[in-house]
Amino acid sequence: MRPVAHAAAFVVAYCTVGASAFVAQSSSAPAIAVSSPPAASSPTRRLAPLREAVVATLDGKDIENEFTPINNYMLVKVAEAKEQSDGGIILTGKQKLTKSEGKVVSVGPGRIYEDSGVYIPMPVKAGESVVYSKYGGTELDYNGKKHLLISDIDVMCKFQGDELTLEGADVIYDNVLVRVEEKNEDASVGGILLAKSSAKTRSTKPTTGEVVKVGPGRTAINGELMEMDVEVGDFIKFRDFSGEKIEIDDKSYSVVRMNDILAKF
Repeated sequence: MRPVAHAAAFVVAYCTVGASAFVAQSSSAPAIAVSSPPAASSPTRRLAPLREAVVATLDGKDIENEFTPINNYMLVKVAEAKEQSDGGIILTGKQKLTKSEGKVVSVGPGRIYEDSGVYIPMPVKAGESVVYSKYGGTELDYNGKKHLLISDIDVMCKFQGDELTLEGADVIYDNVLVRVEEKNEDASVGGILLAKSSAKTRSTKPTTGEVVKVGPGRTAINGELMEMDVEVGDFIKFRDFSGEKIEIDDKSYSVVRMNDILAKF
């Protein structure tokens, strides 16, 4: 063989053996892990806490819970002032006729005698209308309307619907509904006209009348219902300045408590 051919064969063999060795060495070497670059982190978004749903408004402020009377209190929506007289005259401003009436929105559970633990349930329920004492209760603005928080003691009578009628009126506890007659006290017994200032000093409020409705009675401290000493059809005499005057069907009535009645006839 020629020297050139020998040299070429040697080169080919050397390259073949070297390549095989490189491949074998590469396959036995530990693999190098290549990690991808970290992804750009997005800013953490903090969610605002969920706000409770507004349930109602109280004195112009949002409240998030039910407005619930406790003990023997009730929430009453005050009736709108009367803007027209019975004769059709339009009334404005202070001339509007206001009534001590309203519709019961919600009531408390009732009251308990502290000494005996006897439970007294509420005499009215939500949806009923009530006539209440003129000077009782705490006024508040509820859902943009005038309301009162009153106790069961402030209620004189209750009725269904929007109009108070004699048939629909129902007195509670030991209250008595009395039909009375208004008297003109501007003249003396001898017929002499009295000055207005003199007339005001005298009691013009009637203190006698006919019983037309009687309540079930008051619950005693031992839980027993106290019996009423009058009945429908009786005529009674009651204390001066006692009772609450109300108008039913354009007639005058008074709601009198049993302990203010002095006599019957």
